[in-house]
Amino acid sequence: MPESYDVIVLGSGPGGYVAAIRASQLGLKTAIVERELLGGICLNWGCIPTKALLRSAEIFHYMQHAKDYGLAAEKISADLDAVVKRSRGVAKQLNAGVTHLMKKNKIAVHMGTGKLTGKGKLSVTGADGKTTELTAKNIILATGARARDLPNLPADGKRVWTYRHAMTPAEMPGKLLVIGSGAIGIEFASFYNDMGADVTVVEMMDRIVPVEDADVSAFLEKSLTKQGMKIKTSAKIDKIEAGSGGVKATITGKDGKAETSEFSHVIVAIGIVPNTEDLGLKELGVEVNDRGFLITGPDCKTNVDGLYAIGDITAPPWLAHKASHEGVIAAEAIAGNHPHAMDPKNIPGCTYCHPQIASVGLTEAKAKEAGYQVKVGNFPFIGNGKAIALGEAEGFIKTVFDAKTGELLGAHMIGAEVTELIQGYTIGKTLETTEAELMETVFPHPTLSEMMHESVLGAYGKALHI
Repeated sequence: MPESYDVIVLGSGPGGYVAAIRASQLGLKTAIVERELLGGICLNWGCIPTKALLRSAEIFHYMQHAKDYGLAAEKISADLDAVVKRSRGVAKQLNAGVTHLMKKNKIAVHMGTGKLTGKGKLSVTGADGKTTELTAKNIILATGARARDLPNLPADGKRVWTYRHAMTPAEMPGKLLVIGSGAIGIEFASFYNDMGADVTVVEMMDRIVPVEDADVSAFLEKSLTKQGMKIKTSAKIDKIEAGSGGVKATITGKDGKAETSEFSHVIVAIGIVPNTEDLGLKELGVEVNDRGFLITGPDCKTNVDGLYAIGDITAPPWLAHKASHEGVIAAEAIAGNHPHAMDPKNIPGCTYCHPQIASVGLTEAKAKEAGYQVKVGNFPFIGNGKAIALGEAEGFIKTVFDAKTGELLGAHMIGAEVTELIQGYTIGKTLETTEAELMETVFPHPTLSEMMHESVLGAYGKALHI
């Protein structure tokens, strides 16, 4: 006899477990299915443990520059094994936290691999091979995604790594090649560079972090080059071979010249593939786009009645906080509460390299492409007292406004702690604020947030400290 629920969530990442919690809060009998670890990739192998690694690298960086703060530190060294152990400990702690939340909210947890066997039907096969049948009027798919492999050289965890291998390395790379300069690629490039590796980043587009504003890309490339990285844009990998002693790659640069270099390891960060295989989607007639991602409406519903999808198996941006918000939307929709659709332009993005990057909304170029007449403000960290006191005077904050209405179209930051600052602009965009409200807002002194105010003022020729 199958177990019956109001809602079944397949996948327990930041989208899935949040969807399950909200569904339970709304009085729905809820089950969650997970094949590996509660918390999914983000909590166990992505967002959180990578930030633990990056924090260790950041502290190591500061230790190496102690004299800049009037301090002395001798015989400084990094223990990669200890750094990784700390990161895994953080993940373990948070995994236990999600387990507690499932119990607290009376959510039934089924560990195993789930597959749709019909409308409202799901089978779960455990590690012991036993299968449990579940039924529910509504099912939420939150199975996430995995790293995309190079077509001719799949990751082996030895010389060729995905982000997951890079998080628990068997050895410290001596000379590291990073293919792809999106958030994942740049974060690991930054981490290993700070830890002492010789890092080269190859990006096929004409600039690194290509989804960011062009000014941010240019500033980051200059900063990373100053830190010792080699950056190759408008470049392609012509040939790559892995052997027992390393990796040999032939790279054609923007000048059209091909060069062959040897590396100890390579990290492949060229995108993601949705985890949709063997879910029973084809049999149910679930619609997907040409890249295999599920097509959903504003309430996260697929074309199949009672079937919802959230997170990285759906449209971009592929971000944990977007997945969590979709989880709430799906649960609210199932409960009949008519939630507001999410506006992708109000979803912030953060990259935790050194220096940090954060943004929300349209870039200056995208705003102009959309037909807006824009006013642009740009305020540098060097003009902020708190930034100078922190020894973090590199970076800037850029704001983009509609010249006709004063609407905040986008905000783009690079520098210390901007991943914390961006939420101020995100709230402003969600509330549909204009330059007038932002100008009239009192920002505390001395804080980095004052630069947010100055950037707005600067867009209208009113900046005070530059």
